[in-house]
Amino acid sequence: MRRLKDPAVHRLREKASVFLTELHPARDSGERAAVLALLRKRDFDATHHCSAWREGVPVTSQGADDDGEPSGTAGRPILAVLEGAQVTDLIAVCIRWYGGTKLGTGGLVRAYTEGVQGALAVADEAGAWAEVRILRTGTLRVPASQSHLPFALLGAFPTAEPLEQTFSGADAVLRFQCPPDLAPALDHAWQERSRGGSIAWD
Repeated sequence: MRRLKDPAVHRLREKASVFLTELHPARDSGERAAVLALLRKRDFDATHHCSAWREGVPVTSQGADDDGEPSGTAGRPILAVLEGAQVTDLIAVCIRWYGGTKLGTGGLVRAYTEGVQGALAVADEAGAWAEVRILRTGTLRVPASQSHLPFALLGAFPTAEPLEQTFSGADAVLRFQCPPDLAPALDHAWQERSRGGSIAWD
């Protein structure tokens, strides 16, 4: 998954209509509102300011706004491109100046899709992305005398990383993190190694 570091802009002309697509870093609703307010004020003469956004690692929420275009012809196509690109913590705003020729629903979907694809390509060329890893946290609890067992388990999985070991009463508790897709294999391996034990996942 990638997080946007710097804004990116792409301009597209389709049958006399101009589509100016901008990508901006935005991690919460306040930042998204500020970006929209700034662009609406700057381009007050535009016909539409359509947008889509994604937030969180992993993504916890996302949304889209057609801003007066026919339902499903602007915001949703923009969001679909963002989803396909696996990007987060950003808002994409596609600003349209109507040129007098109707594009139809298919033409609008195509124009908004191409607009955000173009902005993503600009961001790619500029190196405007930061890679982010999605990790899951788990806890292994064993008798203190067996405190080496969790480390032995994790040592067999290079992408699993121990975080902290503590002692609680007669138990040793080890917290670790790993890629989410590793969880089933770890569950199975720990159940065998500990003879029926289980991992507590956050």
